Amino acid sequence: MQDNATPARHALVTGASSGIGAAIARRLLSAGWQVTGLDRTPAPGGVRFSAIEIDLTDAGQLAAAVTALPPVDAVVHAAGFMRTAVLGELKPEDGEGMWRIHVEAAAVLANALMPTLPDGARIVLIGSRTAAGAPGRSQYAATKAALVGMARSWAAELAPRGITVNVVAPGATETPMLNDPGRKGTPPRTPPIGRFIRPDEVAGMVGFLLGPDAGAITGQQIVICGGGSL
Repeated sequence: MQDNATPARHALVTGASSGIGAAIARRLLSAGWQVTGLDRTPAPGGVRFSAIEIDLTDAGQLAAAVTALPPVDAVVHAAGFMRTAVLGELKPEDGEGMWRIHVEAAAVLANALMPTLPDGARIVLIGSRTAAGAPGRSQYAATKAALVGMARSWAAELAPRGITVNVVAPGATETPMLNDPGRKGTPPRTPPIGRFIRPDEVAGMVGFLLGPDAGAITGQQIVICGGGSL
């Protein structure tokens, strides 16, 4: 329960209008956080939730928007999309688009917020178990693998300040991305547990990493795959 005398912690969540991002926003709100959602199609505002409609791939616009916000205690980058193709049919614009939303937007956010990010703050990037490689998903996998290297680098830089940086990497999750026509060539596979990952399960892990018991966890990629990596 949030102490009324204590200001609510403030989390910035990208992709908060649907899927994993929306589940994370709901989880944090239920735990007493103030949440600012950044998305090109923002969710309706509510108690302790504000939405900013923004193109996350516009670096200048993004940096200006976040530096104008009240102090932020946590950053969760959940926005993303998938385009798939086998080698020989790759489209440069697909690779560039995924890089800009998955990797560059995360870098712009963290870089712009760093001057005001307090000691003990938390950064979580939503990756994918596909970062280890998957047929037909090389461009997507490359961007998600880049998140891991970037997160580990930031974790090493920020550890002396108690700021943790981690990647949560789910397998196939019940979100609109499962039915995105852009990935029709690589349909999702049901994990060994017999169902897809639920967004609230990913949100639960993110909530833990932002909580008091995760202060010693940093620079890690935590895979939620329902046994798909076994």
